[in-house]
Amino acid sequence: MSDTVSPVFGVCPLPIFDHKQIVLGHGSGGKLTAELIEKIFLPAFANPILDKLDDQAVLQVNGSKLAFTTDSFVVTPIFFPGGDIGRLAVNGTVNDLAMSGARPLYLAAAFILEEGLPSDDLRRVVESMRDAAQEAGVQFVTGDTKVVNRGKGDKIFITTTGIGILEGNVSVSADRAIPGDKIIVSGYIGDHGMAIMSQRENLEFEGTIESDCAPLHGLVQAMMQAGAENIHCLRDPTRGGLATTLNEIAARSRVGMKLREDSIPIRETVRGACEILGLDPLYVANEGKLVAVVAAEAAENVLDKMREHPLGAAAVTIGEIVAEHSGMVLMKTEIGGTRVLDVMFGEQLPRIC
Repeated sequence: MSDTVSPVFGVCPLPIFDHKQIVLGHGSGGKLTAELIEKIFLPAFANPILDKLDDQAVLQVNGSKLAFTTDSFVVTPIFFPGGDIGRLAVNGTVNDLAMSGARPLYLAAAFILEEGLPSDDLRRVVESMRDAAQEAGVQFVTGDTKVVNRGKGDKIFITTTGIGILEGNVSVSADRAIPGDKIIVSGYIGDHGMAIMSQRENLEFEGTIESDCAPLHGLVQAMMQAGAENIHCLRDPTRGGLATTLNEIAARSRVGMKLREDSIPIRETVRGACEILGLDPLYVANEGKLVAVVAAEAAENVLDKMREHPLGAAAVTIGEIVAEHSGMVLMKTEIGGTRVLDVMFGEQLPRIC
């Protein structure tokens, strides 16, 4: 299928960045975020390292390969089932480093505090960050704190920056997928986003929905035992969820994807919550899952290694890379039809991480 037929699938040929002000959708990880980056940030900062648009930069420094990343966290509420903004800030940055195959080493943290934030809440967040860093085997080595006037913030915002080291024959990037590769997801999707929404909307379900917030570098290292050269792409499907992440890889690698809906693992509690709220779980954020694009001949071995790790016990192959329909993600539905998984225009769930 050639690019010339893309308008059939509803692709708008007109530019969408015509906003005079920033809206919540610009932080969604979807089309508005991509337009914001393309129209404002890339023209100002473009360089060969940044232009790769991975979740981290891989840098050569005195013969060593370092991974470097930064991320901001504005989630509301700041405490939720399975985690809090502090644990999220640590694991989110650790995971961005891990998605390059790096071993995370050091973190920095900057805090924006709103006047009136209870000291006990701040202490709870900081202690959670300490515990999460110890669990991940990283250290906080520098940071900063600012306070804004009451009503000029929302309790607490955290920015974390991380650095790690790449060892051995590791070359992972969103532009390395090739036809024939298998697409693997490490477990059930949508847990984090629905845990946030259940708290935000005071919803109660038959089963408790908890965030999957967790550090993934141990799982990545286990996968590397199957041969680092066989792992082409790694991403953690956070903002925008699984569908957005797969679209990003398809676009960067200029390949197509074919998925099987019945292979994508979704908990029944999450599926039910999404149905009640009118949300699509494929676009709901995760904070402890990864997507891997793996050489076909190594896929079963990689899956075995993943399933031996607690964070990969439910890992499964959900599809494959194809040469057709470049840049598009198609999914065979459970009823036998075909659905196009596009990138969302705006925000399905704001302030989710």
